[in-house]
Parts: sequence; structure tokens; C-alpha cells
Amino acid sequence: MRQSELYTKTRKTLPKDEVANNAKLLLKAGFIHKEMAGVYSYLPLGLRVLKKIENVLREEMNAIGGQEILMSSLQDPQIWKKTNRWSDKEIDIWFKTRDEKYGLANTHEDPITNQMKQYISSYKDLPVYAYQFQNKFRNEPRAKSGLLRAREFIMKDLYSFHETSEDQEAFYEKIKGVYMKIFRRVGIGMTTYLTFASGQPFSQYSHEFQTVCSSGEDTIYLDAKKRIAVNKEVYSITTLKSLGLRKSDLQELKAIEVGNIFKLGTKYSAPLNLTYKDRKGEEKYVVMGSYGIGLGRLMAAVVEVTADANGLIWPAVIAPFAVHLIELKKGAAASFYNKLRAKKIDVLYDDREISAGEKLKDTDLIGIPVRLIMSEKTGGKVEFKKRTSRTAQLLTQDEIIRKSL
Repeated sequence: MRQSELYTKTRKTLPKDEVANNAKLLLKAGFIHKEMAGVYSYLPLGLRVLKKIENVLREEMNAIGGQEILMSSLQDPQIWKKTNRWSDKEIDIWFKTRDEKYGLANTHEDPITNQMKQYISSYKDLPVYAYQFQNKFRNEPRAKSGLLRAREFIMKDLYSFHETSEDQEAFYEKIKGVYMKIFRRVGIGMTTYLTFASGQPFSQYSHEFQTVCSSGEDTIYLDAKKRIAVNKEVYSITTLKSLGLRKSDLQELKAIEVGNIFKLGTKYSAPLNLTYKDRKGEEKYVVMGSYGIGLGRLMAAVVEVTADANGLIWPAVIAPFAVHLIELKKGAAASFYNKLRAKKIDVLYDDREISAGEKLKDTDLIGIPVRLIMSEKTGGKVEFKKRTSRTAQLLTQDEIIRKSL
């Protein structure tokens, strides 16, 4: 893509009420646009990152037998009343129409349980793993952390349906490994830890995946050797003993929750009457689990962890482009740009008529993994530099292509 054709631009001024580093950098670099507190639109560069995160999640969900669906945002209150979750006393972040005929979904356990009544009737129909990428709406009272705490956001939510608690437990353990693989793929695996958190009212514990970061909103106590943490909300000597952890081995750290998983049991299947007939013909309630990752929150966490003083630093797998081609002499890089595109290399070509200093500042801010510079000084070669490196090297065009493929 030619950068001169990109309608967005980097910014020098930011909204006065924006305090989160992720939002400041993403706004400044032209990845998102702030509509109002806790509500952001994704611009061309930001949407590219979001879609690449989505593709990573989709690949991992499909690999474990997940079936992708898309449910409605508008919710029927009658379904939620059956689980006592339409009441604002139970869920105080609802967005509802004035007459309360509809709600905007803040999660989807209730409607998907109701939906499955049409498709699950026998043990032969189980297990089912259904997931979606869907807008969620939550009237967050503290929407001040950029994409980390938004009022409208995209969630990857997976729901599993099983015959027994043992089956659900086995799948739950499998998901732990899958989630850690996801976080490794997007570049935050080394600083993300399985964290014990409150499982109420479903179970004694649920599990979160917390990424250590000084700007995090949560406090965790981490055993670095075991790579296990405990959320402050359940931290106690009794909890530590039950988990085989020692207080002397723990560090108190700030962290960002980037995913969570729950054992739901029959919390929703019982009131909504989702049952199946087992091998003896007996009617039993389906056992459920839910597993979530917020895409925007994950993007924000990557920014918070990887960015430096000059701007964003995107891991290659989710970067908006593979390479950023910078032209410091008009027309110097046009033919190489076409050559890269012919080789199916995803390239952003800065052909804008602005100063070299502005171009170099913008490329660091945007954070594409590889910077390529062509100018009078480089002659017939190309200056190759990784965003994370302090040094550059001169390479031929063919060497660049071999590195980039």
C-alpha cells in the first residue's frame, strides 16, 4: 500500500482525557479513533492488526475442533430472566433500550445455551465447541484505560458443551495450553502467567491469564519458577496452601488480564433446561465451560508490553505490514515496491512528499517490524533495519526478498 493513499495520518495532539499509554500510541500512530470515553473505531492500520489477531485466535480455535458462529448483539430479556441475569443487581453493566424490550449483549452464555436446545438432545450430539468474534457492550464505570477497558469491544468467546464434569475438566486443561500458545504467538508469552482467580459462583477457582505490566489494573502474586500466579482477590494463606504455593516465593506485581476461562457446570443448562439423554436413556443436564479473549484488550496489552520511547513495536505475526519501505529520494523505491508486491510481501510504501526526518519518526512510531530505506546514499542497495535493532545493514534487493519471504 502507498502511504500517500492512506487517508489517516500520524498525530501530534491527543485527547486531553486520554491517560493510557496504549491509547496514546495507537491514536498518535493513526491506528484507532476515539469516539467517546471507552469507545474506539479501528482505522486501516489498526484494523489490519485486529484482523491478524483474529486470525491467530481462529487458527487455534479451529485446531481444537471449534466451530465458528456469529450471534446477535440484541438480546431477548426473557432468556436472561430465566437465569436471573436480566436484573441490574446481578449484572450492573447492561445497556438496555429505554422500554427494556432489548439488551445489548455483554456476554453470550445465556443465549447460546438456549440456542443449543435445538441441536443437543443425545450424548451423540456432544461435545460441542462453538466460538465467535462478536461485539460486546458493557457500561464500564471506569472506561479510562484505552482499549484495556472499553464500553464496546470485540470478544473471542468460546463455549463448550459436555456430557460430564470430567469431560469438561479435560477440555479446560487443554484450553490452558492453547491460550498460552496464543499469547506466545502474539509476542507476550514470556510475561503472561496462568493466574488463579475467583470462580464464584461456578467453582472455587477460575483461571485468568495475566500479563505482567507496570500499567496493569490487576495485582497478582507470582511464583516465577512455577509460572503460576494468584489474583489479589483470592489471595490468602489458605489459598496458597491449597495451591501448594509459599508466600516467600511470591512477587507482588501489576498485570493486565488478557484472557479468562470458567467451568460453568450446569449454571445455565439447568435454568434453561438444556439436557441430553445419556447411554442409559436418562435425562441429564449438559455441562458447560466458557473461554474468553478480548481482541482489543490483547492488542493494547501487546502495546503496553512491547512499545518503546519512539513508538509501537509490533510482533511480525500481528504487524499491519511485514515491511515499511521508505523512499528518501522521489521515485527511488517505486520499482522495488512493485517487486515486493509481486512476491506477495506485505509492504507499506512511504512515497509521501515530506522530510526525511518526518518519515523516519513516523516509521518508528508505526512500529512495522522491518524498515527498508532507499535513497541516493544507498545506491542500488537497500538499508535494512529491524525495528528492535539499533544497527542497519546494506543489502541487495534479492537479499531483502529472501529475508522477507
